Amino acid sequence: MPVRPSSGLLWGFVGVLAFSFTLPLTRVAVGGLSPLFIGSGRAVVAALLAALVLGITRQRLPRGTQWLRLAVVAGGVVAGFPLLTSFALQTASSSHGAVVIALLPAATAVLAVLRARERPPLPFWLFAVLGAVAAIGFASLRSGGFAAPQWEDLLFFGAVVAAAIGYAEGALLSRELGSWQTISWALVVAAPLMVVLTTVSWVQQPPDATGVEWAAFAYLAAVSMFLGFFAWYRGLAIGPIARVSQVQLVQPVLTLLWSALLLREELTWPLLGGGLVVILCAALAVRVRLRRAG
Repeated sequence: MPVRPSSGLLWGFVGVLAFSFTLPLTRVAVGGLSPLFIGSGRAVVAALLAALVLGITRQRLPRGTQWLRLAVVAGGVVAGFPLLTSFALQTASSSHGAVVIALLPAATAVLAVLRARERPPLPFWLFAVLGAVAAIGFASLRSGGFAAPQWEDLLFFGAVVAAAIGYAEGALLSRELGSWQTISWALVVAAPLMVVLTTVSWVQQPPDATGVEWAAFAYLAAVSMFLGFFAWYRGLAIGPIARVSQVQLVQPVLTLLWSALLLREELTWPLLGGGLVVILCAALAVRVRLRRAG
């Protein structure tokens, strides 16, 4: 059955909408749960759901190097991004993180270019670098002027790199294993390590959370870590990756909105200006590559 070109964009938007709540709800969850528990525990819950669905539907096992590629996906989106952002959001605001992570569309495009060994034109690299410089500049901006980026900013940048690697490799695997199957197998691959980390975090800092904080954790585990990827990888698999990845440009805008509505975070002019510049550079980088591919 033929797939309409617009369906990739639609599935991608559903995934982005699900992911846009991740930072605000992580900020809520760290109020009563340790960042290590949030980052690893949500993966354990999602892995249980994934194993259940894989078993019920009797999916075939990945083969050969697909296991190694699944480990790459797991390292990026199952372990890297959740853990790094959870630790960063102990002290950083959700809206601050949204601006830095607005680099993700450009980073995903860069990783896709490197993975496919493409040779995009110079403007692509120029806009990608400008976006990174803008994000670093925003991270360095403090009330008293410019200063060195704080440790939470470095964690956010690390999360961007980790997620971009996972997205780029996961998009390719989705065409071989299926969209939801890819994230499900990645969760299963990461499960042993995540169980160990969850146990360690529970022993070191037993959870002491409110109902709201547990509800936020439940969303992170079931939606951000599992169901959202069904839609996101489905959209990327339909593709083209470069076009669908542009939908990510909406994510920081939505995250800023949820941060203001749910957490009452102030949307300052430097915050909005920094976000606009980073998003614009990311959009230009992705569009340049898209025109080149077309």
